[in-house]
Amino acid sequence: MKEKAVKAPIKEMGTDINEFNKPVKGVSLGQDAWKRLRKNKMAVISLGIVVVYILMAVTAPILPIYSYRKVIANHQDLPPSLTKTAGELWYEKTEDYMKLVAEKEGRELNSEDFLKLEQIKYQTENDTMEWRGKIVNPHERLYLLGTDYLGRDMLARIIYGSQVSMLIGLIGTVVSFLIGTIIGSMAGYIGGKTDYFVMRVVDVMYGLPYMLMVIILMAIVGRSVINLFIALALVSWLTVARVVRGQVISLKNSEFIEAARSMGASTPRIVFRHLVPNSLGIIIVYATLRVPAFIMMESFLSFLGMGISAPYASWGTLVKEGVDAMTLYSWRLIFPAAAMTLFLFAMNFLGDGLRDAFDPQSKNK
Repeated sequence: MKEKAVKAPIKEMGTDINEFNKPVKGVSLGQDAWKRLRKNKMAVISLGIVVVYILMAVTAPILPIYSYRKVIANHQDLPPSLTKTAGELWYEKTEDYMKLVAEKEGRELNSEDFLKLEQIKYQTENDTMEWRGKIVNPHERLYLLGTDYLGRDMLARIIYGSQVSMLIGLIGTVVSFLIGTIIGSMAGYIGGKTDYFVMRVVDVMYGLPYMLMVIILMAIVGRSVINLFIALALVSWLTVARVVRGQVISLKNSEFIEAARSMGASTPRIVFRHLVPNSLGIIIVYATLRVPAFIMMESFLSFLGMGISAPYASWGTLVKEGVDAMTLYSWRLIFPAAAMTLFLFAMNFLGDGLRDAFDPQSKNK
């Protein structure tokens, strides 16, 4: 009897075949990291929170919220409420104040007080203003998070403030990483006198007070959003350069780098096509941890009066304004501080999760 010929497994282009004659797909570093990241519940929850913050900041102009710039003098420092309108809160606030004054003077409310209350009631029913092309009654507004000292909606101020704060964190991180990655990678790969000179410059700049340099730069160039970006980014690339330099030094004698050299690849090509892409894992992880650091630095500068100037607001400026009035109007501090704290915690948990996901040593944990 003739034996049946056993067909050898046919290997498709770009795929491997296992012992069961099934194609095996390769798994990239990103796919492998995403699988491990999904197992970290805190990191996944934090990623969801960050995405929600970003969506709210991006879609702020079309959200059903009031203008963050609109000043309504009669709505100053109204408390948060889910049911009472601004007119009702204004009436109650004025009435409570009148009763307090009358009590201190040892009397009851008089005719002048009742007349003023009637005027307020009339205004709440008949005042009008134009908003988004429509004539509306401003006293029918619901301020879910209260108002500030100029009668502006705190919810709108917090959402629009997130745009500025997150933009500072993002742009500051991107600029500092561009500068730090270029300088650190070139110094680590070239080595010798170039590496020595660059690292001594970094050491000298490390010895200077970081925040003092930022404050001096802001005082020289003036207060604006662009100047704040520049001031924070120009002096924040030092640690990035050190991290990237160490990673490049650990990789520059690898076999794939030797192969690139033997094929005649130039130094810029080796650095930016081979070394930097193979260091992206640690760069991405460190970037996620730098975003909250930039937001905290901007908040500190705003607390000192060197941050974002009006009419723009950030979480830092809102917290500063809230601290000044926290004894009487606590919501002005609680809500901006809570929004900023939640985002910072989410970014830190996400950064820790990414660090574990990109860490090759944690694959079998």
